[in-house]
Amino acid sequence: MLTLFAHRDYVRLFAAQVVALIGTGLLTVALGLLAYDLAGAQAGLVLSTAYTIKMVAYVGLSPVAQALVQRLPRKTVLIGADVLRAGVALCLPFVTDLWQIYGLIFVLQAASATFTPAYQAVLPDVLPDEGDYTRALSLSRLAYDLENLVSPALAGLLLAVMSYHWLFLGTVAGFVASALLVARAVIPGLRGAAAERPFRERLSRGVRIYLATPRLRGLLALNMAAASVGAFVLVNTVVLVRGGYGGDAGALALAMAAFGAGSMTAALLLPRILDHVADRPVMMTAARGLIAVAVITGALLWRGGLPGWPLFLAIWACIGALYAGILTPSGRLLRRSAHAEDRPAVFAAQFALSHACWLVSYPLAGWAGQALGMGPALGVMAGLAALGLGVAARLWPAGLPDAPVHAHPDLPEGASASARPWRAAACASARDRRRASCLAHPGLGVAIWTNARACDKARGRVRRRP
Repeated sequence: MLTLFAHRDYVRLFAAQVVALIGTGLLTVALGLLAYDLAGAQAGLVLSTAYTIKMVAYVGLSPVAQALVQRLPRKTVLIGADVLRAGVALCLPFVTDLWQIYGLIFVLQAASATFTPAYQAVLPDVLPDEGDYTRALSLSRLAYDLENLVSPALAGLLLAVMSYHWLFLGTVAGFVASALLVARAVIPGLRGAAAERPFRERLSRGVRIYLATPRLRGLLALNMAAASVGAFVLVNTVVLVRGGYGGDAGALALAMAAFGAGSMTAALLLPRILDHVADRPVMMTAARGLIAVAVITGALLWRGGLPGWPLFLAIWACIGALYAGILTPSGRLLRRSAHAEDRPAVFAAQFALSHACWLVSYPLAGWAGQALGMGPALGVMAGLAALGLGVAARLWPAGLPDAPVHAHPDLPEGASASARPWRAAACASARDRRRASCLAHPGLGVAIWTNARACDKARGRVRRRP
């Protein structure tokens, strides 16, 4: 893991991610206090609306933003998104009405929906070695989990000596520092004809590649499994700790720290595991374990009441580890499933579609907990996760190779810009030609196709190209 820090550009980008995450954590605390000042007892409704706006922006705007900025240098896009987020944070202390909060949050999350997938798509180019990239994914997972622990503690220390309005300045400082660090990094430009494509093709290309690739369709279903149980933890932990155990804010922080500690432990162990075990077995095993723990815990809550406090913390740590086991390898799948020129579009599709899973699971976890009780609610979310696992097993067959090389001898001679054989995103072994998911042909910028008939059409389109 420490060898990553020999890459100066990666170190700067990782530091930019960390300071931006800390700024975002301070913003979360300050926003809750601002909502209470403006709405009093209705602050929860205000925050739920703000977070819904966040998810809608993530789902709806990420592919649009990626298509709009694809012709711009990637460093400019990242710096511009950070500057916009800093500007929004600077405005928040001066709001006087709720509609102003909603409008500013929408703009801020639109900027985040631009920054995050663009940042994620840069990393495979900065770290071309898959081992290094895997360790970078683990560090990113650690950064997210540490932010959940560090930011509230830092906010508490700052609130002891200043008003919460000053926390917004901490957010501004985080985004400005992120922009400065990105400015110092060397970010490779995109190769190929991606920027020359029409807007409509740039808009839909990432989702089309994503949904045409078996391993990514399976990843989407696994995202739903992780989001189902993860949403229960994030939404209902406060109810279990405060209402069930009678704990205070410190006990709630300890429960969330247990979840984060489990996730961080898995993130530290996964690089070594993935050096010897393929992504699919790791992710599917983690999903099965997550469902099993959720089902057992749901039954325990329903029939036996709350477990002992140490056991509860151990369960939450286990859920965190299994949750990370599903999500951490996802970047490896995305990296393998697209050429460099298509990665921004594919990462934006993953960003939007994965947050669509959370947009479904968040309200369902809250409603089920309120209407059915904690045990049945966790059972419902485990059932949704099991459905996701079943769909993933169906869409992402176990015998699917990572990226086999095969040839199209019937293509016109010289059609490729190089002598390299065509590369496939995935070919099922039993019916490989019909179930092929052919990735873009190098040098031609042709989109991927999902079956033999479509590949035949593709070859026709290649012949007609000048």
